[in-house]
Amino acid sequence: MKIGIIGAGAVGAACTFATLINGCASEIILVNRNRDRAKGMATDMGYGAPLSSVTTVTDGDYPDLAGAALVMITVGVNEKTGGATDRGDPQGRLRLLDANAAVYRDVIPQVVAAVPDAVLLVVTDPPDPLAYLTRQLAGHDRVLSTGTLLDSLRFRVHLGRRLNVAPAYIDAQVLGEHGTSQIFHWSAARVGGVPISDALGRYDPKPTDIRAAIEEEVRYANITIIEGIGASQYGIGMICARIAEIVLRDERAVVPIGFYSSKYGVTLSLPSVVGREGCHNVLYPPLSDFEQMGLEKCIETLRSAQERTR
Repeated sequence: MKIGIIGAGAVGAACTFATLINGCASEIILVNRNRDRAKGMATDMGYGAPLSSVTTVTDGDYPDLAGAALVMITVGVNEKTGGATDRGDPQGRLRLLDANAAVYRDVIPQVVAAVPDAVLLVVTDPPDPLAYLTRQLAGHDRVLSTGTLLDSLRFRVHLGRRLNVAPAYIDAQVLGEHGTSQIFHWSAARVGGVPISDALGRYDPKPTDIRAAIEEEVRYANITIIEGIGASQYGIGMICARIAEIVLRDERAVVPIGFYSSKYGVTLSLPSVVGREGCHNVLYPPLSDFEQMGLEKCIETLRSAQERTR
């Protein structure tokens, strides 16, 4: 099946490369404002493609997206350029919203005109309010944001390091916003069926301190990465490739991903059943009192952000 990727910057390149290696798509169309950059990237990756898959990578313009089942949108100002790299700034990625909303108002109508039936995956930061805007502009519900899927993997990785356990065997999720108001779902986190709090307690008599340290590491992981290599790109690229696989194969996988919740009136991440038509169902997991308070604050943050896109 065919997918489109809008934007050939660092994140767009990572999404393209990861999806190519993944091999879930038969064709990838790269669309970029500077078409020469898209052409160069497609040509470079295309030469290596025969080693891992039969996927073809080509550059194109919006009309060339016709027939794509999924389109990833990665365009916009990134965190470093937009000044969203201050750990003390409560806005975090939301600082990028106004500039990137303007970009989306130009891009999304062109995407929808070319592929009215495609699932749209919002990758640009901040993805949740931009997915809300995209849903308004597209006029349909086949809109996802990458949401907290990457945050949840980071959560599992840091827990795995503390417990000396492979992250794949840890069940732990981050919910809400892909940003500073995100909620760590500690009350449901498990390893081998054992509550994470019990497992951590065996390693350290002060699990509360470990929790605070892990939340800090996960919440600001993007800034740590940017300080090292200038852009947070590879992890999100792999996440997008996995989402593409879920959609194209109609897996009905349950993952924490951004989708519009009519219950709350915002786009946020909750465990969701994802397949060929996007999100098929949203699950509302039980929360502790503390987590519920955090969710309410998160929803208020996202409502305020969404108002800025109107």
